[in-house]
Amino acid sequence: MTLVDGPDSAVPQPDRRLMLVHAHPDDESSQSAATMAHYVAEGAAVTLVTCTLGELGEIVTPELDYLRDKPAELGRHRLGELSAAMEQLGVTDFVRLGGDGRFSDSGMAYDEATGFAIPAQDLPDNAFWKADLLVAATELVALIRDRRPQVLITYDSFGHYGHPDHIQAHRVTHYAYTLAAAPAFRPDLGPAWQVDRILWSASPADEMRAMIRVAKEAAADRDDEGPSFFAAYDPDGPDDPPMSTPNRYIVARIAGAPWRSRRLAALRAHRSQITEEGIRWFTDEDHMGPFMNECYVLGAGSAPPAGADDLFAGIDSD
Repeated sequence: MTLVDGPDSAVPQPDRRLMLVHAHPDDESSQSAATMAHYVAEGAAVTLVTCTLGELGEIVTPELDYLRDKPAELGRHRLGELSAAMEQLGVTDFVRLGGDGRFSDSGMAYDEATGFAIPAQDLPDNAFWKADLLVAATELVALIRDRRPQVLITYDSFGHYGHPDHIQAHRVTHYAYTLAAAPAFRPDLGPAWQVDRILWSASPADEMRAMIRVAKEAAADRDDEGPSFFAAYDPDGPDDPPMSTPNRYIVARIAGAPWRSRRLAALRAHRSQITEEGIRWFTDEDHMGPFMNECYVLGAGSAPPAGADDLFAGIDSD
């Protein structure tokens, strides 16, 4: 255990501390559920920072249609879904950046040419995408200095598929990473803290290619097109799949299979956002295979040793 100096006393903290920065409720369960459950089980401190309440999320469950066009109510509902998901994963430290509702879901549109997400034209006044970068990063600096994580997880610079809030979460995380380590920046927020490593969630190209191939074969057996996101992609062609990362950049993997049931339960908690069909693609071992693993590339800081299955590998816990 590490003694963390507070204003009145030294408070013990676990020697390994992980912080994840996600844009909306459900992002954490679709991308980091196994990672969170794994480190909770190991006794590490796990902090989830969610940047918005997902007030403009696309509702996929008919019985929740009454929440459509009611962003405030949807945000409160999704906070309840997040709480239920965290209970399944064993995470007790989950907070919203700046407090509930400080930054709003920005929504998104789709680029017809690429199929990727782009910023919507009409944004809420407090949309996360429009937030002043220093203001938002300062909120995260306060959390970093308080929790003192050695490892930070967020998205890559494209937010995986272009969602503006994912891109903003990436920017805020990296700016806060720098500011948190600067003693002269806002000393009122606590002593400076240098995070050892930033990791970006990633989908390895080879594993995604294999998953798409199997999924297309299964869809053909059912005489349908399968999920639309890979309908136009040829897994036997020369190009890497969309939303994937070349395997050579993957620096660490967390096995997903041991946490299959917890991941499934966490995903099911987000009923407004994820259908049973969507859950099947995240958890079906016959289709997903190694894609069930949660993989990461290095965003900043020290690299783990090659082939790492521990996000803290190579970091001195002292």
